[in-house]
Amino acid sequence: MSAPKEGSGSRYLYAPFDAANARIEANERVQQERWAALTFRLQGIEGALQRLEKRLWLAVFGVVSVILARGISQLLNLNIGG
Repeated sequence: MSAPKEGSGSRYLYAPFDAANARIEANERVQQERWAALTFRLQGIEGALQRLEKRLWLAVFGVVSVILARGISQLLNLNIGG
């Protein structure tokens, strides 16, 4: 077999292919996509935790207000009854 003539055929038949570099670049792209997906999920979790925290504080303030209202009601009943 003789060496290929210049200008004949596809350049991809004779050009060297760096498989290791292509594999590294593909892995980097996959890692970037995974990182983006992880960031998206973490933002969703943080949002859910903030909403849960607001609900818990609302429940705490509701319980405290009920306790204070009962205490004030009993104080007023003592003053009126006494």
